[in-house]
Amino acid sequence: MVATVSTIVALVMAMIVMFIRSKAAKKPATARKIILPPVFMSTGALMFLHPMFRVTSLEFIEAITVGMIFSIFLIKTSNFEVRESKIYLKRSKAFAFILVGLLIIRIIMKSYLSNSIDLGELSGMFWILAFGMIVPWRIAMFISFKKLENQLNPPNIPAT
Repeated sequence: MVATVSTIVALVMAMIVMFIRSKAAKKPATARKIILPPVFMSTGALMFLHPMFRVTSLEFIEAITVGMIFSIFLIKTSNFEVRESKIYLKRSKAFAFILVGLLIIRIIMKSYLSNSIDLGELSGMFWILAFGMIVPWRIAMFISFKKLENQLNPPNIPAT
């Protein structure tokens, strides 16, 4: 029952992400829009104050590593373009497929691991996985954005 509900929630969240991503491509990107999602997500770390959600060091390393590997796919499909002297996130058809693919992998992993790992620990691991995915992705986006921004508006370097 809990696994079914969490799977439905994950599906709804994926649809929301795709909707937000499509709307974001219509407005110029800003450093703030890139940085804030991981900051907001970081509040979820408070879950680890409750013993039920705590994970072992090995589980942490496993979850963060898988998240970082998954982030590669998001990084590869997140590119910027300049339109009318403003920076926009480029639409990528692959992004939706990758997001759905990652969601399917996540559901399969959760179904398999729920037989051997307690629900609380598993929830903690999947939060770590998601955080380990979003942080490198957003860092890469920020670096890419800043490079493009510096090309559009080179910083003023005083002559010495």
